[in-house]
Amino acid sequence: MQPLTHFNEQGDAHMVDVGAKAATERLAVAEGYIEMQSATLRSIVAGEVGKGDVLGIARIAGIMASKKTAELIPLCHPIAITHVELSLQPELAADRVRCRALVKTHGQTGVEMEALTAVQVALLTIYDMCKAVDRGMTIQSVRLLEKSGGKSGPWKRSDP
Repeated sequence: MQPLTHFNEQGDAHMVDVGAKAATERLAVAEGYIEMQSATLRSIVAGEVGKGDVLGIARIAGIMASKKTAELIPLCHPIAITHVELSLQPELAADRVRCRALVKTHGQTGVEMEALTAVQVALLTIYDMCKAVDRGMTIQSVRLLEKSGGKSGPWKRSDP
């Protein structure tokens, strides 16, 4: 196991100095799910939720959140994101919505946190918009699927 980079020799948390790192094309893909009652999911798909287009608003919220990651996660670097793609796919048979975020940049540090933040906030937005009818919704399995770029190179999740 590699040492934790966000701690100095004294054990104090600090922001990693990426100044000497080469700028490379970087990509991260993350996903997660929100499970809900089947009636809630049908209402979302049918566009019958009183607050509006749940999936459209959640998509925009996730994109916005990816750009605000450094403001939310204390030791993250502000990153010039070059692309965010966020998809929300209703899975009727499983009573859930799957969210997948792809984030890209050309820089000195990766965008894994931006992709994970995008997924979390998109799913939280769905929860917020539907909580009046289904407080039992569950956000789960938020995880990094793959990343590329940088010194450590590509990584891809091996489990499904």
